[in-house]
Amino acid sequence: MSAAKSVPALIAYLMVFIGVLGHASSEFFAVLSGAKGAEVSVWRYVIGAAGLLVAALLFSGPAKLAAPLREQGAKVLILSLLGVSLPYLAFHWALDFASIVQVGTLVTTIPIFVGLCNLLINGQSISTPKLITGAAAVAGVALLLTDGYLAKLAGDADSLFGVFLSIAFAFGGSAYAVLAKPMITQYGALPFTTVSMSIGAAGLWVIVGLFWGIWVNPAGLFDKPASAAWPLLVLGLWNTTITQIMWFGGLAAVPDITRGSYLFFLKPLITAGLALLVLSQPVSLMQALAIIIICGAVLVELAWPLIARR
Repeated sequence: MSAAKSVPALIAYLMVFIGVLGHASSEFFAVLSGAKGAEVSVWRYVIGAAGLLVAALLFSGPAKLAAPLREQGAKVLILSLLGVSLPYLAFHWALDFASIVQVGTLVTTIPIFVGLCNLLINGQSISTPKLITGAAAVAGVALLLTDGYLAKLAGDADSLFGVFLSIAFAFGGSAYAVLAKPMITQYGALPFTTVSMSIGAAGLWVIVGLFWGIWVNPAGLFDKPASAAWPLLVLGLWNTTITQIMWFGGLAAVPDITRGSYLFFLKPLITAGLALLVLSQPVSLMQALAIIIICGAVLVELAWPLIARR
């Protein structure tokens, strides 16, 4: 029995939620690092892949780590470059053109793209309850993220490229999650994610070096001031090493990948909660209404199999 199949559904959903927690703060630490989008993407995945490699060698062993490359090397290579290197380059590059609010809003559409990719790739239709709860969650996200930020969300002509990059990331990352699910199920979340993210990190290093002329030296992390080094470490180890294992491993183990991905709608809600707890920012009436709508939509979607049976 594969590692992913042996994970109970409740634990799988919890893994996805932990992954969402990691995604919820990734834009913040990316901007806080002070590095530009293309460069920060390399730092993030070089550090993250190193963390994954250490964890995989300790908990899975070299044999399991080598299995995906030995048995499906070409497929893993192409999937990693197209599903990791390019989408995450687009994500961090988007922050150079668009605001965090714009990027965060568009990235939150990932569950919709997961459903569409699952429909196109696996032929799994999007049910009426998913359409209703998805539409409700999107409406709630719009209320939450635009309350007091309409000018920032609108942006200007220069931000259109950032918006395009954000959508490219959402689509590419969603397609990767759907296509990688069978291989994560076969090889296990930790071994496959380690191999795939390591290839993705190498691809990012080469792409940014060739097109931006920035050849990141990982040893140079220790020469950076603490104010820049620690956000990169957090971005690599928490937002990448741990988050990617939880997110992709959880999505591979949940009974319904589209339903599991709906937890991603909680991303802006978590961000708002952190703003309240850490920055003591008050919650407006519009934000409170958005929180009720988002939580209600996600809870209904997750509980729908039980509701349908009754």
